[in-house]
Amino acid sequence: MRILVVDDEVELAEAVGTSLRREGYAVDEANTGQDALEKMIINPYDLVLLDLTLPDIDGLEICRIVRTDPMYDPATRILMVTARDSVSDRVVGLDEGADDYLIKPFALQELSARVRSLLRRETTGGDAVLVQGALSLDMARQLVSWHDNPIDLTTKEFSLLRYFMSHEGEVLSQERLLEHVWDEMLDPFTNTARVTVGTLRRKLASATGLALIETVIGAGYRFIDPDQAEPAT
Repeated sequence: MRILVVDDEVELAEAVGTSLRREGYAVDEANTGQDALEKMIINPYDLVLLDLTLPDIDGLEICRIVRTDPMYDPATRILMVTARDSVSDRVVGLDEGADDYLIKPFALQELSARVRSLLRRETTGGDAVLVQGALSLDMARQLVSWHDNPIDLTTKEFSLLRYFMSHEGEVLSQERLLEHVWDEMLDPFTNTARVTVGTLRRKLASATGLALIETVIGAGYRFIDPDQAEPAT
């Protein structure tokens, strides 16, 4: 999943970004409202962490623009992060289209929990664990298992599998994977996505004996429900 952290406190934005990257998210950062709006036009973010007090454009105005301008993805989740703690501020923020509201200062553990809650709300109906047959992925503990036997994955492989399982049955192009699983620092001409898909596919095949990720020639990749997957060759 890809996240944009918008905060004019550069050190805080970097700290939040580092913390979320450790959990496998692809994270970009913006320190002004204008930079945030430009990035949101270019990149399809799953979640935006939005500070209300910015040097150029108020966070409420950014939220209003994102929710009303057709150039922006209406499905993008917005978590407002701010020191404004009055009930009226929270009500206004939610009325403008925010999905949740977090008061500064906050613990990184609470931020992580809010992020997980917002991202799984759309893709899993609120469950913290993705389950496909005997394959399970625990988003909070970052654990993947097959019949309760753990599968050792890198952070990026975990993030990639999370995206595949959240979109089971869909054909996902390499471009879409790059947009949602990697951040803007990645060279768009790299073969990183293909290589990572390949290593993840081999690890899953070794653990399950099944071909859970298939290549759709000319289109991308598709995750197959274990109950319908063919034996790995």
